[in-house]
Amino acid sequence: MRIAIAGATGNIGSLTAAALERAGHETVRISRSLGVDLTTGEGLDDALTGVEAVVDATNHTGTERSETVAFFGTTTRTLLTAEEKAGVRHHVVLSIVGIDTVDGNAHYAGKREQERLVAEGPVPWTIVRATQFHDFAAMVASWTERDGVAAIAPLLVQPIAPADVADVLAEVAAGEPRGRYRDVAGPETQDLVDMARRTHAARGREVRLVPTWSGLFGPSMAGNVLLPGEDARLAPTTFDAWLAEQRQG
Repeated sequence: MRIAIAGATGNIGSLTAAALERAGHETVRISRSLGVDLTTGEGLDDALTGVEAVVDATNHTGTERSETVAFFGTTTRTLLTAEEKAGVRHHVVLSIVGIDTVDGNAHYAGKREQERLVAEGPVPWTIVRATQFHDFAAMVASWTERDGVAAIAPLLVQPIAPADVADVLAEVAAGEPRGRYRDVAGPETQDLVDMARRTHAARGREVRLVPTWSGLFGPSMAGNVLLPGEDARLAPTTFDAWLAEQRQG
């Protein structure tokens, strides 16, 4: 198949493209740096010529709700319009486990808008919700770290390896549209504070962690909110295996 990947220069996008190519598919990489702009549509019609499926792995780092919703809304509408015109028969979007139950998070609001547009759009679709990645804890801690001290919420998560997410996206893209796919998660539940501590130790860093609900992630994300559903598809790579790679690096 000829499959396009939006956000192809990002971590998940590049891994998904590699997984598809290993399976024998032809890939079309879509990103602004490669001459295709999803906010304006520039270069998109040419990129989708002959494409049968599209994987949307785009990301946005803004922290304002209106900005994030506008970004995902614009790029999703642009993609779907061009896909309908090109005769694309399957739109696959990567989303996040737990976004329905968290209202105050700007990124989650943007992803909800993205999902809504896909589900109501003209192209047959599959939405794949994944849990947070193995490096999520260290990334969250880095946002607040000052003078060796970082505040971090004691979230329960079931982290997954990016390569495992990419494998699922590649498999789904090559198949028939499935609507809302079951949650995709790593094999084990972890505490975010402990994950950050162990990641820093593996990387040889000393950071004092201060658990708190007063930061970006509040009490609405406590408990089982970010954990996958009972019928989740569990990927094989454990957090310990990922940590071992950090030590080797």
